[in-house]
Amino acid sequence: MSAEPSRPTPSTAPRFGVWLIGARGSVATTAIAGCAAVAGGLHPPTGMITETSDFASCGLPPLSSLVFGGHDTVDCPLPKRAEHLAAGGVLPHGLPSAVHAELVAADREIRPGGPLPGDTDGGPGRTDDAWIDAFAADIRDFVRRQDLAGAVVVNVASTEPAPADGSLPPSSLYAAAALRAGCAYVNFTPSTGLHHPALTALAASAGVPYAGRDGKTGQTLLRSVLGPMFAQRALAVRAWSGTNLLGGGDGAALADPAAAAAKNAGKERVLADTLGAAPEGEVHIDDVPALGDWKTAWDHIAFDGFLGARMVLQTTWQGCDSALAAPLVLDLARLAARAQQRGLTGPLAELGFYFKDPVGDGPASLGEQYAELKRFAGRLRDGSGGTGDPGAPGDTGVRADGGTGGGAAGSEAYGTAPGDRAAEDRGPGDGTAGDRAADGPRHGAGDSGGRR
Repeated sequence: MSAEPSRPTPSTAPRFGVWLIGARGSVATTAIAGCAAVAGGLHPPTGMITETSDFASCGLPPLSSLVFGGHDTVDCPLPKRAEHLAAGGVLPHGLPSAVHAELVAADREIRPGGPLPGDTDGGPGRTDDAWIDAFAADIRDFVRRQDLAGAVVVNVASTEPAPADGSLPPSSLYAAAALRAGCAYVNFTPSTGLHHPALTALAASAGVPYAGRDGKTGQTLLRSVLGPMFAQRALAVRAWSGTNLLGGGDGAALADPAAAAAKNAGKERVLADTLGAAPEGEVHIDDVPALGDWKTAWDHIAFDGFLGARMVLQTTWQGCDSALAAPLVLDLARLAARAQQRGLTGPLAELGFYFKDPVGDGPASLGEQYAELKRFAGRLRDGSGGTGDPGAPGDTGVRADGGTGGGAAGSEAYGTAPGDRAAEDRGPGDGTAGDRAADGPRHGAGDSGGRR
């Protein structure tokens, strides 16, 4: 890289954890390296909505205050993963060495995940509840050791098939662990996560904010713009078909028809919601390993004009999946952390702008979703709609029982013990962040991590 720019003054803001599920994958690695690069003044925050003027005074955690960790089932070190992404053109040449310290620090905060595919009955010797307990303990330990004001758990792991029975898939185990640890939760994938009947009571009573699911980064982003255009222009869409060509971990995961079906459900919902009904046609997903982290999405839209004139619109979207997703992951982590700090709980429907299949009730068109997002920025700014003290800087601090603030009740099977309700009644702890390392934007021990 060229001459190193001057580093920003070290932040004195409280530090917040970003605990990534799939912490050694492409999206997570790109998010961690990108956070360090932007915080260090090495690159501009292109693609980060939270760095625009509409969010300047919302009290969002500075990028330099984010500390990364997570779970993963693979053991490739983050610096090596970053080198691989740079070789493929995903990360800029030289960036892995420039943020090597942050990548190493994050890698130290990654804990083993599970259960692995093919494991039965929760894996060798473990029940679902044991997995949840173990994951929640990892998160609490991370928050406590790093002296964090709170943490957000973000699922960026590869897409899993929807469960065929009532069992909890890994994404749901991680989601339950996040809530059990008292953390805000974001599901950036189409995997089940909190969308499981067994977790309904926990999600309703946990007293933390959550958002998801399935990040809207490319083809569906465009559909959420074009769908309302056809509806507002009174043009009748007869068929809408698409093809995705992609490689990398997502391409391999989506080669499984069940995983692809889970992915396509969100794409179809956008069209049904914006057009009033789902048109004919479907999306085909093809794994092309040679494409690596790059993807091509093609849409063919057949529609009728005045007097039945038949017309066609075709679009082609070519992009880098990780580079599209990473800034949104950072946005969501900051927004969810601030929401919990403001005392907001339950589904964050206002974050529908980011998702194909958003929680709660909200508009489906991108323009309306962005308006909702800006109104949400106002809530974060003035504290309206929250249930906690909007001014307390430690509003998501470490609880006395080792969890993070924001409430801790849950279902008998998957929530925290009834005694933990006292933590919610007491309010969040007053834990404050430790001083930043002398080297400014460098994240220090354990301050970076990432994956998909």
